[in-house]
Amino acid sequence: MKQKMLIAALGVLFSLGANAAPVIYNNDIVSGQASFDATIAGVGGTVTTLSLSGLSSGSSWSLPGLTISSTNGAFRSIDSDYNSYRAAGRSYALGGQAIGINPTSPAAGSGLTFTFANPVNAFGLQIGDWATCCTSVTHADTGAPNGSNLFISFDGGATRLVANATSALTNPGNKDYNGDGVIDYVYTNFVAAIDDTSTFNSVTFYGDGFGEYLVAGGTLRYATVAQGSVTSAVPEPGTLALAGLALAGLAVSRRRKSA
Repeated sequence: MKQKMLIAALGVLFSLGANAAPVIYNNDIVSGQASFDATIAGVGGTVTTLSLSGLSSGSSWSLPGLTISSTNGAFRSIDSDYNSYRAAGRSYALGGQAIGINPTSPAAGSGLTFTFANPVNAFGLQIGDWATCCTSVTHADTGAPNGSNLFISFDGGATRLVANATSALTNPGNKDYNGDGVIDYVYTNFVAAIDDTSTFNSVTFYGDGFGEYLVAGGTLRYATVAQGSVTSAVPEPGTLALAGLALAGLAVSRRRKSA
């Protein structure tokens, strides 16, 4: 029996890579984009970038290689608040125009859907104005963590929680950029997800910080990687728990035998 438990526990541990969660990113713009690009390049992929420009307020925008649409069809504004960062050459600036989002219930409907001419399985975008408020919102209806969350869903399938803010300081873009020891509250960040279980024609991005306003877009990044080529460094919590329980059971069995 003990040998069977050991085999089962080791089997779970060695299979963690195969069952790894999709890779997600949430960081300041420069660091997040560098990590995303390095991952794609590391598996032989190529990152396509598209800086949004020439957009007018509306509900759908046709661009080279993709279409962006308001998921619920509602009118969306094009936000210009972060243009001054870009004009000043700040490293934390959004790389292009951004589309306004007012999270409302159901949260997914208040987001943006990106439909691609060719399937992708890696996608990232720049965010502004996130975590300026509403970081103590509770989500009993969905079970999402308390706070303001950001999500990426590939083809409307499994939804990836890519960021959670419980205060302004949990936005990774708010940091000391010039080394003076003072936090620069710039409220910009980069989020992304890679799901190499398949390829997808559309990606939906949304937030659930009800009551806040954020913007999304800037410079988009997307790619297609070979299925199974990218694995997460952090396995699914449930899988870790299963492995831990199996090993704990084995330890108890050994102690009982030696007692």
